[in-house]
Amino acid sequence: MVYVKMNVQTAYHGELLREGKTYEIDETTAERWQSSNIAKIIDQNQENPKTK
Repeated sequence: MVYVKMNVQTAYHGELLREGKTYEIDETTAERWQSSNIAKIIDQNQENPKTK
C-alpha cells in the first residue's frame, strides 16, 4: 500500500476520492494512476497523509 495525492476526483471501490486529498491505495493502482496523471505517489514522510 502506498499514499497518493489525487489530481482529479474519481470513484474507487465505491468511494469518492476527492481532488487534492491523500489516500492509501494498492501500489499497482497507484502506479497506473500516476502514469495517467490521475494521482501522484507521495513519500510518506513528505506529507502527513490522511487515509480514507
